[in-house]
Amino acid sequence: MILDRRHLLAGAGGAAALGLVGTTVARAAATRRIGAIGLQLYTVREIFQKDPVGTLEALAKIGYREMEFGGGGYDAMDHAMLRKTMDRLGLRAPSAHISYDALLGKFDASLAMAKTLGVSTVVLPYMTDQHRTEAGWNAALPNFTRFATELRKAGIGFAYHNHDFEFTTKPGGVSLYERLLRETNPSLVKLELDLYWAAHAGEDVGALIDRLGARLYAYHVKDMRADRSMSAVGAGKTDFAALFRRKGSAGVRHFYVENDEAPAPYLPDVTTSFETLRALRY
Repeated sequence: MILDRRHLLAGAGGAAALGLVGTTVARAAATRRIGAIGLQLYTVREIFQKDPVGTLEALAKIGYREMEFGGGGYDAMDHAMLRKTMDRLGLRAPSAHISYDALLGKFDASLAMAKTLGVSTVVLPYMTDQHRTEAGWNAALPNFTRFATELRKAGIGFAYHNHDFEFTTKPGGVSLYERLLRETNPSLVKLELDLYWAAHAGEDVGALIDRLGARLYAYHVKDMRADRSMSAVGAGKTDFAALFRRKGSAGVRHFYVENDEAPAPYLPDVTTSFETLRALRY
């Protein structure tokens, strides 16, 4: 969700961890039927910030039915207007990305925003460099649990969204992600697994999915080219069908398309992703 993620795209390795094939759709018939197809609005952040209503209308016309708020300055917009627009278009927002600092310093306002938008799960999207040390992570993890506990009292869930640093940063030889799994309550702190970033870190994503299992709330579905750059879903070589067939995928509720580096004018990119996932769905 943060603009500087583009700087993490260079390097080698990781592609095999996603399970690459010639085409994604080739195995579509063998995959289980997935739910409604969503979009993380960070993908279209530039046009959404300029014209939120027009962007939502265009996305609904493509066929998207779920939005995940994040980026594009949505937190400073008229949330009642956004909710009214989504209701008119038959859209819903099961989740929204809300920053650690906002949850830490503006919890009540963040909660009010989530409720106005109709959000049922708040997702923590990113942790800045100061939190990636052993001391920083030690300080943050108890707050994850506190956020989740307070949100649950309000009838809202909580999930954490990964990038690659959680897997590759290993103070004392233990990754930040491993500590997240060990030191937070799995019934409170769910996981939104970004399939691309886990692979970028060199993880065996299929095995990771099976390990996380019931703790998985949603997927960020983004494709990977052979050079490890991001692409529209279907324009890379990721075998999503195989990943969605994994036993650990059985409880995943939401499949959000995301492309941090979608090229302008954006809508063709997200249309390709939607059509690829629709083929997997049916």
